[in-house]
Amino acid sequence: MEKDLKVRSKAFAHRCVKLAISLPKTKLGSHIEGQLIRSATSVAANYRAACIGQSKKSFIAKLSIAIEEVDESNFWIEFLIDENLLEKEKCESLLMESAELTSIFIASRITAEKNMNR
Repeated sequence: MEKDLKVRSKAFAHRCVKLAISLPKTKLGSHIEGQLIRSATSVAANYRAACIGQSKKSFIAKLSIAIEEVDESNFWIEFLIDENLLEKEKCESLLMESAELTSIFIASRITAEKNMNR
């Protein structure tokens, strides 16, 4: 599962980068491009860091950052759709993946917190 999530979160980052660089080269498009690239790549980086955490507390902290960053990525994708920079159909699979990753990461954090308190 851990390896699958490393692959999935990295693939999510790659897909978001490709989407981001396809945005119009306007002031808003460039702003969202940078924000989406930053947040999406941070998801993968923080999940990897969580996996090599030296303690449950460290794992939970890094996983919490990954959750925040995947949610932020979702926000930027929704925002670019709201601003009519891309059609929703081009973004739906990324929105679904961000929702799934969020759910998985939250469930993992809950489990880790329960195990830590035992």
